[in-house]
Amino acid sequence: MRRDSIFYKLFQQSPSLLFELLANPPANADNYRFDSVAVKEPKFEIDGVFLPPDTTDAGIVYFSEVQFQKDERLYERLFAESLLYFYRNRVRYSDWQAVVIYPSRSTEQSDTHPYRALLNSEQVHRVYLDELGDIRQLPLLLALMVLTTVAEDQAPEQARYLLTRTRQEQSQASSRAIIEMITTIMVYKFEQLSRAEVEVMLGITLEQTRVYQEIKEEGRQEGRQEGQQEATVKLIVRLLTKRLGQELSEEMQATISHLPLGVLENLSVALLDFTNLADLQAWLDAQ
Repeated sequence: MRRDSIFYKLFQQSPSLLFELLANPPANADNYRFDSVAVKEPKFEIDGVFLPPDTTDAGIVYFSEVQFQKDERLYERLFAESLLYFYRNRVRYSDWQAVVIYPSRSTEQSDTHPYRALLNSEQVHRVYLDELGDIRQLPLLLALMVLTTVAEDQAPEQARYLLTRTRQEQSQASSRAIIEMITTIMVYKFEQLSRAEVEVMLGITLEQTRVYQEIKEEGRQEGRQEGQQEATVKLIVRLLTKRLGQELSEEMQATISHLPLGVLENLSVALLDFTNLADLQAWLDAQ
């Protein structure tokens, strides 16, 4: 799961998000921009850098690292690259800080002794996502970070909660970007499912979502238009086939195809708990 790209998209959308992880953020946190920077001789690029606004006063430059795989040379690289960049650009910045984001403490580099002074200073901040608290109590964008670490059996429920919260708390323009981010996180988590299938799993039926656009494009390619009802039935049947590990009978598919759209949306959620055809049949009987 390429979580680093997800985090960088979050930082691009809201650079001030990084400072919500820090106890003492800069006063002008809202004016920072997120970027990547290059250092010449030797040539290398630092992907996650938060640059202060261009003013007469030199500001603090922040280096960020999202690390979900154990890297026993992470701190060597991070400090070497960061300090070299700071050295080359000393006149532009008054200070530097580094923020390393881990899913948990177990992912951190094992041998930290050579860097104990830096790691225990106020310049380096280590963030462990599993220690931030209840995902439902966190600010929305921080909750998206934590969603990347949630186990697969809990992720759909938490993602649907965040979708509901997004619609309640955000404007239409910003909610679309966050809904897209939640969907992307879930696509990475459930690699065996297509984006369209993930969107059905999450109960997203808005016309602006990719599942709707995929369905429309598929219809054009096949020379026909599919209604939302028919398309949703097809996707749910595919989800059930993958979930249960076997094809549904024609009779069962016919039963599903005649369910109202609202009931189909309920089924897209309920199927996550099914383990066999008997579970599906019992659910259908209850309808």
